[in-house]
Amino acid sequence: MTWASWTTSGIFAGPGGVRTEEIGVLTGDLTVHTTWWEDQVSFAVQYSGSSDWFTLVGSPVPCGSERASRELHQIVVEAVRTGGGVTAETVQYNAGPWAQQ
Repeated sequence: MTWASWTTSGIFAGPGGVRTEEIGVLTGDLTVHTTWWEDQVSFAVQYSGSSDWFTLVGSPVPCGSERASRELHQIVVEAVRTGGGVTAETVQYNAGPWAQQ
């Protein structure tokens, strides 16, 4: 099985933060973790320095390559900075159809 993962910490969430499956909206200083495996990508977030991870609403999403998953990770990081109740669906929409190839 092929997989890859990336983590970026110290991201200050913009107004509206990110939406998680487990506890709702997170705001403040966050860490984003992305894992790609078997043509899908999942996103998790946590308060930076915490041990608890929370699933981004709508995660996982289809993603056809490791390269595309790395780019999606960066799109999530930028979306968290922007805020607005980020979900995996909004990230996938903003990434465009290439992310599924």
